[in-house]
Amino acid sequence: MKHALRRSAARIALFIPLLAAPAFAAGARPQETFANDEQAAAFAADMAQRHGFSEAELKSLFAATGPNASVLSAIQPAASVERRSWQRYRERFVNDRRSQQGLLFWQRHAATIAKASAVYGVPEEIIVAIIGVETEYGRNTGRYSVLQALATLAFRYPPRAEFFRGELENFLLLARENRQSPLEIKGSYAGAIGIPQFMPSSQRRFAVDFDGDGLIDLRNSPEDAIGSVASFLAQHGWQTGAPVAHPLPLGTEPPTELTQTDLTLRQSAGALRRAGLAAPGPDGARYAMVDLVTPDAPTEYWLGEQNFWVISRYNRSSFYAMAVFQLGEKLREEKQALLAAGQ
Repeated sequence: MKHALRRSAARIALFIPLLAAPAFAAGARPQETFANDEQAAAFAADMAQRHGFSEAELKSLFAATGPNASVLSAIQPAASVERRSWQRYRERFVNDRRSQQGLLFWQRHAATIAKASAVYGVPEEIIVAIIGVETEYGRNTGRYSVLQALATLAFRYPPRAEFFRGELENFLLLARENRQSPLEIKGSYAGAIGIPQFMPSSQRRFAVDFDGDGLIDLRNSPEDAIGSVASFLAQHGWQTGAPVAHPLPLGTEPPTELTQTDLTLRQSAGALRRAGLAAPGPDGARYAMVDLVTPDAPTEYWLGEQNFWVISRYNRSSFYAMAVFQLGEKLREEKQALLAAGQ
Protein backbone atom coordinates (compact mmCIF):
# COMPACT_ATOMS: atom_id res chain seq x y z
CA MET A 1 0.00 0.00 0.00
CA LYS A 2 1.13 3.53 -0.57
CA HIS A 3 2.37 5.47 2.47
CA ALA A 4 -0.31 8.11 2.06
CA LEU A 5 -2.95 5.50 2.74
CA ARG A 6 -1.04 4.10 5.69
CA ARG A 7 -0.80 7.55 7.29
CA SER A 8 -4.45 8.35 6.83
CA ALA A 9 -6.26 8.97 10.10
CA ALA A 10 -9.24 7.31 8.52
CA ARG A 11 -7.56 3.94 9.03
CA ILE A 12 -9.04 3.88 12.53
CA ALA A 13 -12.56 3.67 11.11
CA LEU A 14 -14.10 1.34 8.57
CA PHE A 15 -14.59 4.21 6.08
CA ILE A 16 -18.30 3.54 5.78
CA PRO A 17 -21.66 4.12 7.34
CA LEU A 18 -21.80 0.47 8.37
CA LEU A 19 -25.43 -0.15 7.59
CA ALA A 20 -25.38 1.54 4.20
CA ALA A 21 -25.18 -1.73 2.31
CA PRO A 22 -26.41 -4.94 3.97
CA ALA A 23 -24.53 -8.12 3.27
CA PHE A 24 -27.69 -9.81 2.01
CA ALA A 25 -30.21 -8.80 -0.61
CA ALA A 26 -33.37 -6.88 0.30
CA GLY A 27 -36.08 -9.31 1.30
CA ALA A 28 -33.46 -11.97 2.09
CA ARG A 29 -32.42 -10.79 5.54
CA PRO A 30 -31.41 -13.89 7.53
CA GLN A 31 -33.51 -14.75 10.55
CA GLU A 32 -30.33 -14.95 12.59
CA THR A 33 -27.62 -12.29 12.61
CA PHE A 34 -24.39 -11.97 14.54
CA ALA A 35 -25.81 -9.03 16.53
CA ASN A 36 -25.89 -10.92 19.84
CA ASP A 37 -23.28 -13.53 19.04
CA GLU A 38 -20.77 -13.92 21.87
CA GLN A 39 -17.97 -15.00 19.55
CA ALA A 40 -18.53 -12.02 17.27
CA ALA A 41 -18.61 -9.66 20.26
CA ALA A 42 -15.35 -11.07 21.60
CA PHE A 43 -13.80 -10.81 18.15
CA ALA A 44 -14.89 -7.15 17.86
CA ALA A 45 -13.38 -6.34 21.27
CA ASP A 46 -10.11 -8.01 20.29
CA MET A 47 -9.95 -6.13 16.97
CA ALA A 48 -10.57 -2.86 18.79
CA GLN A 49 -7.79 -3.54 21.27
CA ARG A 50 -5.18 -4.81 18.82
CA HIS A 51 -5.93 -2.82 15.68
CA GLY A 52 -7.74 0.35 16.78
CA PHE A 53 -11.12 -0.42 15.26
CA SER A 54 -14.26 0.99 16.80
CA GLU A 55 -15.82 -1.86 18.75
CA ALA A 56 -19.28 -0.35 18.33
CA GLU A 57 -18.84 -0.08 14.57
CA LEU A 58 -17.70 -3.68 14.31
CA LYS A 59 -20.69 -4.86 16.31
CA SER A 60 -22.95 -2.89 13.96
CA LEU A 61 -21.16 -4.52 11.04
CA PHE A 62 -21.83 -8.00 12.41
CA ALA A 63 -25.44 -7.05 13.12
CA ALA A 64 -25.80 -6.33 9.40
CA THR A 65 -25.05 -9.93 8.44
CA GLY A 66 -25.67 -13.44 9.68
CA PRO A 67 -24.73 -17.09 9.12
CA ASN A 68 -25.00 -18.39 5.57
CA ALA A 69 -26.17 -21.99 5.38
CA SER A 70 -24.89 -22.45 1.83
CA VAL A 71 -21.37 -21.49 2.96
CA LEU A 72 -21.49 -24.16 5.66
CA SER A 73 -22.81 -26.68 3.17
CA ALA A 74 -20.12 -25.86 0.61
CA ILE A 75 -17.25 -26.14 3.10
CA GLN A 76 -18.30 -29.58 4.34
CA PRO A 77 -16.68 -32.70 2.87
CA ALA A 78 -19.01 -34.49 0.48
CA ALA A 79 -21.30 -37.01 2.18
CA SER A 80 -20.46 -39.64 -0.42
CA VAL A 81 -16.85 -39.24 -1.44
CA GLU A 82 -16.39 -39.70 -5.17
CA ARG A 83 -13.23 -41.56 -6.05
CA ARG A 84 -10.42 -39.22 -6.99
CA SER A 85 -9.81 -39.14 -10.73
CA TRP A 86 -6.98 -37.21 -12.32
CA GLN A 87 -8.47 -37.59 -15.79
CA ARG A 88 -11.84 -36.24 -14.67
CA TYR A 89 -10.15 -33.34 -12.86
CA ARG A 90 -7.90 -32.62 -15.85
CA GLU A 91 -10.82 -32.44 -18.24
CA ARG A 92 -12.32 -29.59 -16.19
CA PHE A 93 -9.26 -27.36 -16.50
CA VAL A 94 -7.01 -28.48 -19.36
CA ASN A 95 -9.33 -28.12 -22.32
CA ASP A 96 -9.80 -26.09 -25.48
CA ARG A 97 -12.23 -23.63 -23.90
CA ARG A 98 -9.75 -22.58 -21.22
CA SER A 99 -6.84 -22.44 -23.61
CA GLN A 100 -8.76 -20.34 -26.16
CA GLN A 101 -9.92 -17.95 -23.46
CA GLY A 102 -6.39 -17.94 -22.07
CA LEU A 103 -4.85 -16.97 -25.38
CA LEU A 104 -7.27 -14.05 -25.62
CA PHE A 105 -6.46 -12.98 -22.04
CA TRP A 106 -2.74 -13.30 -22.81
CA GLN A 107 -3.10 -11.20 -25.95
CA ARG A 108 -5.22 -8.57 -24.19
CA HIS A 109 -2.74 -8.17 -21.34
CA ALA A 110 0.46 -9.06 -23.17
CA ALA A 111 2.53 -6.12 -21.94
CA THR A 112 1.51 -6.58 -18.31
CA ILE A 113 2.13 -10.34 -18.37
CA ALA A 114 5.54 -9.85 -19.99
CA LYS A 115 6.43 -7.22 -17.37
CA ALA A 116 5.35 -9.48 -14.48
CA SER A 117 7.38 -12.35 -15.90
CA ALA A 118 10.46 -10.12 -16.24
CA VAL A 119 10.12 -8.65 -12.74
CA TYR A 120 9.43 -11.90 -10.88
CA GLY A 121 11.03 -14.55 -13.09
CA VAL A 122 7.85 -16.61 -13.50
CA PRO A 123 6.96 -17.87 -17.00
CA GLU A 124 4.13 -16.02 -18.69
CA GLU A 125 2.16 -19.19 -19.36
CA ILE A 126 2.17 -20.15 -15.68
CA ILE A 127 0.76 -16.76 -14.67
CA VAL A 128 -1.99 -17.07 -17.27
CA ALA A 129 -2.73 -20.70 -16.36
CA ILE A 130 -3.24 -19.98 -12.66
CA ILE A 131 -5.74 -17.24 -13.46
CA GLY A 132 -7.42 -19.59 -15.91
CA VAL A 133 -7.77 -22.42 -13.41
CA GLU A 134 -8.87 -20.11 -10.60
CA THR A 135 -11.56 -17.99 -12.27
CA GLU A 136 -11.49 -18.59 -16.04
CA TYR A 137 -9.63 -15.31 -16.46
CA GLY A 138 -11.88 -13.32 -14.15
CA ARG A 139 -15.22 -14.70 -15.29
CA ASN A 140 -16.06 -16.56 -12.06
CA THR A 141 -14.82 -14.60 -9.07
CA GLY A 142 -17.64 -15.52 -6.69
CA ARG A 143 -20.93 -13.95 -5.61
CA TYR A 144 -20.78 -14.48 -1.86
CA SER A 145 -20.40 -11.63 0.60
CA VAL A 146 -16.84 -12.17 1.80
CA LEU A 147 -17.72 -10.68 5.19
CA GLN A 148 -20.65 -13.05 5.61
CA ALA A 149 -18.70 -16.08 4.37
CA LEU A 150 -15.74 -15.47 6.66
CA ALA A 151 -17.90 -14.61 9.68
CA THR A 152 -19.96 -17.75 9.12
CA LEU A 153 -16.86 -19.92 9.01
CA ALA A 154 -15.17 -18.08 11.88
CA PHE A 155 -18.15 -18.32 14.24
CA ARG A 156 -20.10 -21.36 13.02
CA TYR A 157 -17.51 -23.84 11.70
CA PRO A 158 -15.43 -25.15 14.64
CA PRO A 159 -13.10 -27.45 12.63
CA ARG A 160 -11.38 -24.44 11.04
CA ALA A 161 -12.62 -21.55 13.16
CA GLU A 162 -9.12 -20.39 14.11
CA PHE A 163 -8.01 -20.21 10.48
CA PHE A 164 -11.09 -18.29 9.37
CA ARG A 165 -10.92 -15.88 12.32
CA GLY A 166 -7.46 -15.03 11.07
CA GLU A 167 -8.81 -14.50 7.56
CA LEU A 168 -11.68 -12.37 8.90
CA GLU A 169 -9.15 -10.25 10.79
CA ASN A 170 -7.06 -9.81 7.65
CA PHE A 171 -10.16 -9.07 5.60
CA LEU A 172 -11.24 -6.21 7.87
CA LEU A 173 -7.71 -4.81 7.87
CA LEU A 174 -7.60 -5.12 4.09
CA ALA A 175 -10.91 -3.32 3.66
CA ARG A 176 -9.71 -0.52 5.92
CA GLU A 177 -6.37 -0.19 4.13
CA ASN A 178 -8.11 -0.03 0.75
CA ARG A 179 -10.93 2.27 1.93
CA GLN A 180 -13.55 -0.30 0.93
CA SER A 181 -16.78 -1.27 2.62
CA PRO A 182 -16.50 -4.80 4.02
CA LEU A 183 -20.17 -5.23 3.18
CA GLU A 184 -19.66 -4.72 -0.53
CA ILE A 185 -16.83 -7.12 -1.34
CA LYS A 186 -17.80 -10.35 -3.11
CA GLY A 187 -15.82 -13.55 -3.42
CA SER A 188 -15.93 -17.31 -2.99
CA TYR A 189 -17.76 -19.25 -0.28
CA ALA A 190 -14.39 -19.57 1.52
CA GLY A 191 -13.63 -15.85 1.31
CA ALA A 192 -11.19 -15.86 -1.63
CA ILE A 193 -11.19 -12.58 -3.52
CA GLY A 194 -10.86 -11.38 -7.07
CA ILE A 195 -9.43 -12.51 -10.37
CA PRO A 196 -6.68 -14.65 -8.77
CA GLN A 197 -8.78 -15.76 -5.74
CA PHE A 198 -6.43 -14.65 -2.97
CA MET A 199 -7.45 -15.19 0.62
CA PRO A 200 -7.26 -11.90 2.56
CA SER A 201 -4.05 -12.88 4.37
CA SER A 202 -2.39 -13.73 1.05
CA GLN A 203 -3.53 -10.46 -0.49
CA ARG A 204 -2.06 -8.46 2.38
CA ARG A 205 1.21 -10.41 2.24
CA PHE A 206 1.84 -11.16 -1.42
CA ALA A 207 -0.34 -8.92 -3.61
CA VAL A 208 1.14 -5.90 -5.38
CA ASP A 209 -0.09 -2.63 -6.86
CA PHE A 210 1.05 -3.51 -10.37
CA ASP A 211 -0.91 -0.79 -12.17
CA GLY A 212 0.54 1.94 -9.93
CA ASP A 213 -2.75 3.56 -8.94
CA GLY A 214 -2.03 3.47 -5.21
CA LEU A 215 -4.40 0.59 -4.42
CA ILE A 216 -4.26 -3.19 -4.67
CA ASP A 217 -7.50 -4.19 -6.38
CA LEU A 218 -7.66 -7.85 -7.30
CA ARG A 219 -11.33 -7.64 -8.22
CA ASN A 220 -11.19 -4.97 -10.90
CA SER A 221 -7.55 -4.63 -11.97
CA PRO A 222 -6.19 -7.39 -14.20
CA GLU A 223 -2.80 -5.71 -13.87
CA ASP A 224 -2.80 -6.07 -10.09
CA ALA A 225 -4.02 -9.66 -10.42
CA ILE A 226 -1.29 -10.60 -12.90
CA GLY A 227 1.48 -8.98 -10.88
CA SER A 228 0.18 -10.50 -7.65
CA VAL A 229 0.14 -14.06 -9.01
CA ALA A 230 3.76 -13.65 -10.14
CA SER A 231 4.70 -12.06 -6.79
CA PHE A 232 3.08 -14.94 -4.88
CA LEU A 233 5.02 -17.58 -6.80
CA ALA A 234 8.30 -15.68 -6.58
CA GLN A 235 7.98 -15.18 -2.83
CA HIS A 236 7.35 -18.90 -2.39
CA GLY A 237 10.64 -19.74 -4.08
CA TRP A 238 10.04 -19.98 -7.82
CA GLN A 239 13.28 -20.96 -9.57
CA THR A 240 13.58 -18.97 -12.78
CA GLY A 241 14.36 -21.14 -15.78
CA ALA A 242 14.02 -24.43 -13.89
CA PRO A 243 11.61 -27.21 -14.93
CA VAL A 244 8.32 -27.92 -13.17
CA ALA A 245 7.89 -31.70 -13.45
CA HIS A 246 9.04 -34.77 -15.37
CA PRO A 247 6.81 -37.71 -16.33
CA LEU A 248 7.83 -41.26 -15.56
CA PRO A 249 6.91 -43.82 -18.24
CA LEU A 250 3.27 -44.87 -18.05
CA GLY A 251 3.04 -48.18 -16.24
CA THR A 252 5.85 -47.34 -13.80
CA GLU A 253 5.22 -48.64 -10.29
CA PRO A 254 7.64 -47.02 -7.84
CA PRO A 255 8.67 -49.03 -4.77
CA THR A 256 6.49 -48.38 -1.74
CA GLU A 257 9.32 -46.60 0.06
CA LEU A 258 9.43 -43.98 -2.70
CA THR A 259 5.72 -43.13 -2.64
CA GLN A 260 4.54 -40.17 -0.58
CA THR A 261 1.35 -38.38 0.43
CA ASP A 262 2.69 -34.82 0.35
CA LEU A 263 4.64 -32.76 -2.17
CA THR A 264 7.88 -32.18 -0.29
CA LEU A 265 11.07 -32.79 -2.26
CA ARG A 266 12.08 -35.90 -0.36
CA GLN A 267 13.30 -38.17 -3.19
CA SER A 268 16.88 -37.90 -4.40
CA ALA A 269 17.79 -38.55 -8.01
CA GLY A 270 20.37 -41.07 -6.80
CA ALA A 271 17.79 -43.07 -4.82
CA LEU A 272 15.40 -43.01 -7.73
CA ARG A 273 18.03 -44.31 -10.13
CA ARG A 274 19.03 -47.05 -7.71
CA ALA A 275 15.37 -48.12 -7.74
CA GLY A 276 15.51 -48.37 -11.52
CA LEU A 277 13.66 -45.10 -12.23
CA ALA A 278 14.87 -42.51 -14.72
CA ALA A 279 15.61 -39.24 -12.94
CA PRO A 280 17.28 -36.17 -14.42
CA GLY A 281 19.98 -34.22 -12.67
CA PRO A 282 22.84 -35.13 -10.33
CA ASP A 283 22.43 -37.68 -7.55
CA GLY A 284 21.66 -34.94 -5.02
CA ALA A 285 18.80 -33.40 -7.02
CA ARG A 286 15.51 -33.58 -5.08
CA TYR A 287 12.01 -34.40 -6.29
CA ALA A 288 8.51 -35.13 -5.07
CA MET A 289 6.99 -38.40 -6.24
CA VAL A 290 3.64 -37.25 -7.61
CA ASP A 291 0.93 -39.83 -8.21
CA LEU A 292 -2.04 -38.90 -10.39
CA VAL A 293 -4.67 -41.56 -9.78
CA THR A 294 -7.55 -42.39 -12.11
CA PRO A 295 -9.85 -45.32 -11.23
CA ASP A 296 -9.61 -48.23 -13.66
CA ALA A 297 -6.58 -46.71 -15.39
CA PRO A 298 -2.82 -46.81 -14.79
CA THR A 299 -1.63 -44.24 -12.26
CA GLU A 300 0.53 -41.51 -13.76
CA TYR A 301 3.74 -40.84 -11.82
CA TRP A 302 5.69 -37.62 -12.17
CA LEU A 303 8.78 -36.19 -10.52
CA GLY A 304 7.87 -32.77 -9.22
CA GLU A 305 10.61 -30.17 -8.88
CA GLN A 306 10.77 -27.10 -6.66
CA ASN A 307 8.53 -25.16 -9.05
CA PHE A 308 5.83 -27.83 -8.82
CA TRP A 309 5.91 -27.46 -5.05
CA VAL A 310 5.67 -23.67 -5.45
CA ILE A 311 2.52 -23.95 -7.58
CA SER A 312 1.03 -26.20 -4.91
CA ARG A 313 1.37 -23.38 -2.35
CA TYR A 314 -1.50 -21.74 -4.21
CA ASN A 315 -3.62 -24.85 -3.67
CA ARG A 316 -2.19 -27.81 -1.74
CA SER A 317 -3.20 -30.38 -4.31
CA SER A 318 -1.12 -32.40 -6.76
CA PHE A 319 -4.08 -32.39 -9.16
CA TYR A 320 -4.25 -28.58 -8.99
CA ALA A 321 -0.53 -28.05 -9.50
CA MET A 322 -0.43 -30.46 -12.45
CA ALA A 323 -3.51 -28.86 -14.04
CA VAL A 324 -1.83 -25.45 -13.85
CA PHE A 325 1.38 -26.86 -15.32
CA GLN A 326 -0.36 -28.69 -18.15
CA LEU A 327 -2.69 -25.81 -18.99
CA GLY A 328 0.38 -23.58 -19.08
CA GLU A 329 2.13 -25.97 -21.44
CA LYS A 330 -0.95 -26.10 -23.68
CA LEU A 331 -1.14 -22.30 -23.74
CA ARG A 332 2.55 -21.94 -24.54
CA GLU A 333 2.44 -24.49 -27.36
CA GLU A 334 -0.71 -22.99 -28.90
CA LYS A 335 0.72 -19.48 -28.71
CA GLN A 336 3.92 -20.65 -30.40
CA ALA A 337 1.87 -22.31 -33.14
CA LEU A 338 -0.05 -19.08 -33.75
CA LEU A 339 3.18 -17.09 -33.94
CA ALA A 340 4.67 -19.61 -36.35
CA ALA A 341 1.58 -19.28 -38.54
CA GLY A 342 1.98 -15.51 -38.53
CA GLN A 343 -1.17 -14.86 -36.51
